[in-house]
Amino acid sequence: MEAGIHIGTKLRVIDMRRFIYRTRNDGLYVLDLRKVDKRIRLAGKLLSQYGPKDIVVVASRAYSSAAASKFASVTGSTVVSGRFIPGRFTNVSRQDFLEPKIAIVCDPKGEHQAVIEAGKNGIPTIGLCDTDNFTTFIDWVVPCNNKGRRSLSLIFWLFAREMAMSSGKIATYDEFKPTLEEFEAQPEEKPAGEGAAVAEEIAQEGQMPSDAPETKAIAEEAISKAQEKGGETEAQGLARKKAAPRKQEKKEEA
Repeated sequence: MEAGIHIGTKLRVIDMRRFIYRTRNDGLYVLDLRKVDKRIRLAGKLLSQYGPKDIVVVASRAYSSAAASKFASVTGSTVVSGRFIPGRFTNVSRQDFLEPKIAIVCDPKGEHQAVIEAGKNGIPTIGLCDTDNFTTFIDWVVPCNNKGRRSLSLIFWLFAREMAMSSGKIATYDEFKPTLEEFEAQPEEKPAGEGAAVAEEIAQEGQMPSDAPETKAIAEEAISKAQEKGGETEAQGLARKKAAPRKQEKKEEA
């Protein structure tokens, strides 16, 4: 309860109606904790049926990336952090091509490209879905708060624990050694790949080289401000706003 795993947003889509328990006075939708718990446990059991190298977690946000990275280190799975580049699941000529047998997406809205590619290739997909997420191409919905640091930490900790239990690595939950605290992302830390993703976004919008010092500086500032507010999308938005004037200045100079 303290992790806020059941606290949704003020938006509700029809796909998530069956998972909603009630609406709070402040307008936030509250998810049914019994369904949340059941679906997390079943997702963990499902994941235990695959080899660690066959599991890929797509985590575009800072908080999900950190929790997913700890999950990967415990289970041996793979994490795609930051922006999901089109073709990672479909273009075999890419050096970073991945062919998972099952995928976890932390934000079906922000990671829609990964969901589409997994669907095209018939890759079973587990989606961490908030009240505002559509579930098209998601094979197993885990209703949850997919934006909060503590919520995401708890989800991936439970995934890892259930996988260990279902695969026979532990006989009781008490034998699971990794702690919940180890899964919690620290606000001041930036998961690997986030800066590069924002820099690439700036480069695309502002037509500046992604490795240029000014591009990196904008990316760092954008990430820092976004972490204070809690969202990578805000970082990219700030980056685009800063890049746009520079793009205009270059046109005027030309």
